[in-house]
Amino acid sequence: MTGDEEIERLLKDVFPSADKELQRDLWPAMLRKLEAPKATLSWFDWALIVALASWILFYPEGILQLLYQL
Repeated sequence: MTGDEEIERLLKDVFPSADKELQRDLWPAMLRKLEAPKATLSWFDWALIVALASWILFYPEGILQLLYQL
């Protein structure tokens, strides 16, 4: 047995063949996700937004520093 055949055999053992058909219908799960309540911002998120806005208001050059970090 050559090295290539050994590697092929090992790969087939490790990675089983992928199923061509889906095991279930995905549309009901998609509808549940669309109907789920939307995420809301917590108090901590609002505090970060206020801190960022205040920082930019009192230190306008901070916009450049913020963009540099992004």
